[in-house]
Amino acid sequence: IGGNVATVATSSPGVTAVAAVPPGKGEARGDCGAGPFSRQEPREAGSPCAARSLGGSPFCWDTRVGAVAVEDQPDVSAVLSAYNQQGDPTLYEEYYSGLKHFIECSLDCHRAELSQLFYPLFVHMYLELVYNQHESEAKSFFERFHGDQECYYQDDLRVLSSLTKKEHMKGNETMLDFRTSKFVLRISRDSYQLLKRHLQEKQNNQIWNIVQEHLYIDIFDGMPRSKQQIDAMVGSLAGEAKREANKAKVFFGLLKEPEFDVPLDDEDEEGENEEGKPKKKKPKKDNVGSKSKKQDPNAPPQNRIPLPELKDSDKLDKVMNMKEAARRVRLGPECLPSICFYTFLNAYQGLTAVDITDDSSMIVGGFADSTVRVWSVTPKKLRSVKTAADLSLIDKESDDVLERIMDEKTASELKILYGHSGPVYGTSFSPDRNYLLSCSEDGTVRLWSLQTFTCLVGYKGHNYPVWDTQFSPYGYYFVSGGHDRVARLWATDHYQPLRIFAGHLADVTCTRFHPNSNYIATGSADRTIRLWDVLNGNCVRIFTGHKGPIHSLAFSPNGRFLATGATDGRVLLWDIGHGLMVGELKGHTDTIYALRFSRDGEILASGSMDNTVRLWDAVKAFEDLETDDFTTATGHINLPENSQDLLLGTYMTKSTPVVHLHFTRRNLLLAAGAYSSQ
Repeated sequence: IGGNVATVATSSPGVTAVAAVPPGKGEARGDCGAGPFSRQEPREAGSPCAARSLGGSPFCWDTRVGAVAVEDQPDVSAVLSAYNQQGDPTLYEEYYSGLKHFIECSLDCHRAELSQLFYPLFVHMYLELVYNQHESEAKSFFERFHGDQECYYQDDLRVLSSLTKKEHMKGNETMLDFRTSKFVLRISRDSYQLLKRHLQEKQNNQIWNIVQEHLYIDIFDGMPRSKQQIDAMVGSLAGEAKREANKAKVFFGLLKEPEFDVPLDDEDEEGENEEGKPKKKKPKKDNVGSKSKKQDPNAPPQNRIPLPELKDSDKLDKVMNMKEAARRVRLGPECLPSICFYTFLNAYQGLTAVDITDDSSMIVGGFADSTVRVWSVTPKKLRSVKTAADLSLIDKESDDVLERIMDEKTASELKILYGHSGPVYGTSFSPDRNYLLSCSEDGTVRLWSLQTFTCLVGYKGHNYPVWDTQFSPYGYYFVSGGHDRVARLWATDHYQPLRIFAGHLADVTCTRFHPNSNYIATGSADRTIRLWDVLNGNCVRIFTGHKGPIHSLAFSPNGRFLATGATDGRVLLWDIGHGLMVGELKGHTDTIYALRFSRDGEILASGSMDNTVRLWDAVKAFEDLETDDFTTATGHINLPENSQDLLLGTYMTKSTPVVHLHFTRRNLLLAAGAYSSQ
């Protein structure tokens, strides 16, 4: 390969070491990390894995040469050997403080941008010292400079401070992530030239090597960004998203509703006549089924992914939904929703998940004692189907056959589902209310029948706790995400996942389907949100800006926006089409576990561990957005200074953290949580 020597030495089956010797460098260096799969554990066959250029050498290795390597785990020593090239250990503090002095004395406009270098350089210089066994120098380097880092990196620094010996670096996940994914910084060309000139004049090769080896600098033309603009966007494990990551086209529009006739409502009409009022003419009631006649220009093609056919029962449900929608309250700053709070008593800190059916007839709780409990919240009790022997006696042609198959003896307002062997972290009802999903610490997702209240399938794919699961708005498909850092897309009738979404650097903590079911959003403990395309499994958006693990996601009903909540107590708003942050709602003082838009998208409700529900004006938050090409190209976002203008109300509970929120079809807000007696 152009005069270089590339050796592929297979030391043992399953571990392939690939080394390359670029011209003029005395030693082989390798960085053949496969992104998120940097753990020493078997990876899903065929999962995406990038063949990357080895340690900054001038050529890229052909995937054919390293075909074995691509499928294998990165050899830890190959990943760490990038730290071999070291400078004089005693000078590290001097290098760092020299750069610090240079940045602090640079012009204000460059200072904010260049300050982004402090954290990644600090980490890599520390790791380089540890790797080369200069333990005392490493310790003194850490003690001298760790206080200068931004407050939102404190948790990462705590992990880092415990790595004090070379051996510690071998099995540490955080470490390997830092290694195998380059830290991304967005810097204007002027600031970058300034830095480059400074480092070359000083001949500060050590820092320059780290910048080239471990950082990815995304350079843009134009004005440098201000401190506020940078602070809003940084804070994730791997820095910001590259601008390229948010360029792909996303079909965020809604699919056209199928058309079908809605029968006139006889009861309503008779009722009106009795009161002696004339019959109201009901305009165009025949095809209310067609919500929008025109195809949304931003919608995906109707058949882009196969969706299940509508059954007759689904059509009836749609009709019911439309009748309810006709009576829906129009919400707004002047007309806030009533809130009805379901408190779980005597749950002894054991409530770990809640879901409510779309028609608000059932509520489910997942508990730490590994049970799933389903309640009816209407006077109608929950009943199971009769036994096979009894069913054979029923007249199948009778009109009320659906009533007759139910066994009255089983009627109760609570059903308990046993099957998991660990806490249940996520629950989701199917849109047709026939099925229920639950996911657990035991690594499985279970599908339960709400006709028989028994478990139909256990889906095994995650080897570790599964933190969240959700049904597609059209049923049939569902998504799960867990501790193994990947999200999986399943279909109810397949044992194996259909797609594996790999890319997060830490646990996938929450998952949500886009209203058109073509995309899935995942939030992670790596403090990023990713949007995945169901069709091909590609990651089409990466959103950074939260300073803690993400715990809640909500798409706006029109499919254009995404709201996200995290342990940092902030709700961030994103424009999906442009891939931009467009708002930040501050007010909560603890983790946000629940987010929900009202049915027409006028209000965003957020629920938090701080025992409050807050209502925000979503219309105002999304109006007159500056999403011109320049903003999109450089990430110069201008967030309104004061999000208090958007806060419409704060509602306290006595001592109940809010775990779930749900707007009924008429826009009554239901909230749920377990009373905690501390």
